[in-house]
Amino acid sequence: MRVVIAEDLALLRDGLIRLLTAYGFEVVKAVDNAPMLLDALVHHRPDVAVIDVRLPPGYTDEGLRAALEARRLVPGLPVLILSQYVEQLYARELLSDRPGGVGYLLKDRVGDVDRFVDAVRQVAAGGTVMDPEVISQLLSRHSRDEPLGELTPREREVLSLMAEGLSNMAIATRFQITDKAIGKHTNNIFAKLGLPPSDDHNRRVMAVLAYLQAAPETA
Repeated sequence: MRVVIAEDLALLRDGLIRLLTAYGFEVVKAVDNAPMLLDALVHHRPDVAVIDVRLPPGYTDEGLRAALEARRLVPGLPVLILSQYVEQLYARELLSDRPGGVGYLLKDRVGDVDRFVDAVRQVAAGGTVMDPEVISQLLSRHSRDEPLGELTPREREVLSLMAEGLSNMAIATRFQITDKAIGKHTNNIFAKLGLPPSDDHNRRVMAVLAYLQAAPETA
């Protein structure tokens, strides 16, 4: 599986290269700034890109902007964004840019090697992976008159785990209940969020996007 890495900190960039290589990935390019990132993504068209939000020259959102531009030029390019902080606007913008696998993780999660590598693989396979801390902050900021306010506490927990990229079976295992019970919860979530069956979009992604779009923007 071919990977492009964008990280301006040399130590972390080298660590990501070593880690992913050890797990069988081929790192075709590792860069430390946004212009080089865009060139690498368009030229190599990797199976997945692991990208820091804040890159030179401005250290604001150059990494994300380069990723979004690359996805415009290479539709469906899988992107896993790494960030030092919970930045909701970036998470919403990335998920809004369909199709293709997307992920948003805090850099601290790289230390949990198995989960990080699994997240990279899920995004490469076209899945959606959101950091639990991002989900927690988003869910905690919703008022009861928003669509999510209609969800039961268990349905909100299920939605949170869906956003982390867990399958119904994995969620069922987490709660020690049947897969059929989780299927009922997910169907209730889709109904309450106004997401009818569709061949055009993945409803799990749309459900996650629903509350990301409803969350207030941060300064």
